[in-house]
Amino acid sequence: MAERIAIYPGTFDPLTNGHVSIVRRSLDIFDKVIVAVAVHSGKNPLFSLDERVEMVREVFQQNPRVIAESFSGLLVEYAQSRGVNTIIRGLRAVSDFEYEFQMALMNRKLEPNIHTVFMMTDYKWLYISSTIIKDVARLGGSIEGLVPAVVAGRMRERLAATA
Repeated sequence: MAERIAIYPGTFDPLTNGHVSIVRRSLDIFDKVIVAVAVHSGKNPLFSLDERVEMVREVFQQNPRVIAESFSGLLVEYAQSRGVNTIIRGLRAVSDFEYEFQMALMNRKLEPNIHTVFMMTDYKWLYISSTIIKDVARLGGSIEGLVPAVVAGRMRERLAATA
C-alpha cells in the first residue's frame, strides 16, 4: 500500500500548540505529514523563513514522520511536486471556515486531484492564533503553555533583542 502523506501548510510564525495538536492528530490518519512553511504570506513575520522551518524541525525532532520544509508559489504546485494530493487545514471557529473553504475551492479549481481535509483544533486551543501569541508576547504577557517551549524561548530572545 502506498504511503499516505499530507501537507499542512502555513506561515507558523510562530508555531503554536494548536498547530502541534493538528500535526499530531493528523498522524493518526496519515503516515507522514509535511509541515510546509510558506515563504510568501502577505504577513510581516517575526521570524525568518529559515527560523520558522528550524523551529518546526526542533519541535518534531523525535518524530521521523513529520517533515518540515519551506515552499513558495502556489500550494497546489508544491503538493504536485511532492507527489501529495491531500492538504490539511486546521479550523478554530466559524470565521476560519469561510476563508479556508474559499481556499480549498480555489485549490480544487486549480488542481482537481488535490483534496483538503479540515481538522478542528482541540477545544483548549480554540482561542489562540499566531497573531494573538505575538501580540501578547510583545506586550509582556505570558505565552507559556500556548507554544512549544523551544518557540517560547526563541520568542523571548527575539523580543528582548528588539526592545
